[in-house]
Amino acid sequence: MGFLGWWQLEGEWVEEPNERRDGLSGVQYLHTPDGKVLYAKRQCGHLSRSLRYPLGRPTVVREHRALEAYRAAGVRVPRLVFAGSRKQDGVWQGLLVTEELKGFISMDQWYAEDAPSVHGSATHQHMLRELAKTLSLAHAAGWQHGCLYSKHVFIRVRSQGVEIALLDLEKARHRLRHHAAVRHDLKQFYRHRGPMPEADWFTLLQYYQAIGTIEPTQKLLGAKTPVTPH
Repeated sequence: MGFLGWWQLEGEWVEEPNERRDGLSGVQYLHTPDGKVLYAKRQCGHLSRSLRYPLGRPTVVREHRALEAYRAAGVRVPRLVFAGSRKQDGVWQGLLVTEELKGFISMDQWYAEDAPSVHGSATHQHMLRELAKTLSLAHAAGWQHGCLYSKHVFIRVRSQGVEIALLDLEKARHRLRHHAAVRHDLKQFYRHRGPMPEADWFTLLQYYQAIGTIEPTQKLLGAKTPVTPH
């Protein structure tokens, strides 16, 4: 289908349209005939502005680019089904349709359901290692998530190990200096790590540093983002 076909499909609201960036943005469930669940982000006048696009463009355009870049960097993200934008009666409309991350739960849910105890310490440590690896892959490619909250980190436990996926790349951007991406994302994640205990934060940093390509330090992250236990 083209833009109009997707735009005319309606589903249940997952996130009711809210007003931001002088426009509206919301997310709906869509169900396909073959039983798949899709998520459709619908926007009207919801724009991001930059030196290159001073008049603005739908944020889903930037998110589409980020999804492709993260996937190319080896980071698991939702599979893209459709992305497009158009101007209707002088107002930009944007649409981004992705498949659900089947079998994944958010990091908030991981801790709320006491998954570290349910799955055991070894699996929990594997989760933290995979999260460190996922973030380092994105950062090494120069990509900053820009909204790295625990609710945007998704986890799936399988027989062969733990998988990590990242959601909501609407604010993602490419940085010329990858250390800038590291600094922004890790400082932000520490503040918005939700139910993650501080002990797990320090473990995550240790795994991140062990990768060897990027080493967050006290100088890089600042005094408000601890890098070693007290």
